Amino acid sequence: MAAVEGDLVLGADTIVVLDGAVLGKPGVPADAAAMLRRLSGRTHEVVTGVAVRRDGRLRGGHARAAVTFRPLTDEDIAAYVAGGEPMDKAGAYAYQGGAAAFVVALEGDADTVIGLPMRLVRTLLD
Repeated sequence: MAAVEGDLVLGADTIVVLDGAVLGKPGVPADAAAMLRRLSGRTHEVVTGVAVRRDGRLRGGHARAAVTFRPLTDEDIAAYVAGGEPMDKAGAYAYQGGAAAFVVALEGDADTVIGLPMRLVRTLLD
């Protein structure tokens, strides 16, 4: 469906960045486990980009947050991956889901990590 005059269209996407490498969505469970092993006990950056089209005008921006995971055991990773949750998530985890138990620190807004930074959305809609 094409947007028409007066329509509001909002899009957002999130990436996880560790040591300069972008961790997208894992293709297979082994990829998810490898990503989680890389994130284990480390701080990484989450970047969510947002674009808003309103009345023919396009505005965009991004928000950043830093997330620190506790050290994960092989059992933690295997159980989480077996549940299937990481398969459609950047960095192979859902902050708002089972991976909340992995997080020991968050610098920034949780909604940036979840995938829709509301403070930025409100700014773009002003």
